Amino acid sequence: MNPHLERAFNQENQIWKYVIVFLLSLFISQTVGSIPLVITLVIKIAQNGSDFVKPENPMDFGAYGIDPNFGLILMLIPFVVMFVVSMFLIHSLHKRSLMDVVNGGRSFRWTSFGIGFFIWGIISFAIIVISVSINQYNYELQFNVRTFIPLVLISLFVLPLQSGSEEFLFRGYLSQGIAARTNSNFWVILIPSMVFALIHGMNPEIKEFGFWLVIPLYFLFGVFLAIITIMDDGIEMAIGLHGANNIMSCIFVTSKSSALQTPALFYEKETYLAEQYWSFLIAAFLCLLMLQLIYRWNFKKLLQPILEVEEAI
Repeated sequence: MNPHLERAFNQENQIWKYVIVFLLSLFISQTVGSIPLVITLVIKIAQNGSDFVKPENPMDFGAYGIDPNFGLILMLIPFVVMFVVSMFLIHSLHKRSLMDVVNGGRSFRWTSFGIGFFIWGIISFAIIVISVSINQYNYELQFNVRTFIPLVLISLFVLPLQSGSEEFLFRGYLSQGIAARTNSNFWVILIPSMVFALIHGMNPEIKEFGFWLVIPLYFLFGVFLAIITIMDDGIEMAIGLHGANNIMSCIFVTSKSSALQTPALFYEKETYLAEQYWSFLIAAFLCLLMLQLIYRWNFKKLLQPILEVEEAI
């Protein structure tokens, strides 16, 4: 059985409810949640006056005269709003609690979260070290203790809220709805991953490299997280893994096209997408291999239909 996905097999699973939850959650998060950021930007632009030059990357807060760490916090507020709004709407329309969406109604599994965070963090760190060692000319050390220490603290304690809100909405809520409608793990992997990728279509990387070069990478990451969610029967491991991915990116490497502009340890002068694809595929393979060794996962589960509890019994 798969209590996480089976939780949506009830009479509160109408399509119109999913449309309302998604549209309202995204709209309110990008309007109400963005108010502090917009106000700050307007004030800074007014203070700069005629000297202001619009940055190539709109997420480059330093170009506005905003402390990058403070800008990171402002940028993460909409995700917190999205989580609160979506949780309220899901409870109101679908009669599901927070933990119903997380793992089918059980207690939060901190072990799964920790293992996902630790494994992906170690693999990501190793890839960064190898990349910097091989391509030293492409990385500029920009360590500043006054900005780096706050960045580490913000990343560790705030970024998991951002990754958790995305996992809650996509690998939790949407996956449950797709499961109830299709009884198929294939569609549970495919559809939320496509929506997840398209939601990132406004990121700065798209402008830099093009839609069709960047979006597939987001899609593959979504597929990877969906597989993790199905195999672990909940989103805790995916939250930990997603959080580790964003934390590593924030702390160690930034570039002119990064969605998260931070005072990271290294500045990447040129970003090569081919390397990012290969790095991700290798990391995903190693992660799944390690998890299979730990949990003895049988990936044939991905090919099996999703049955209601009564039917499975």
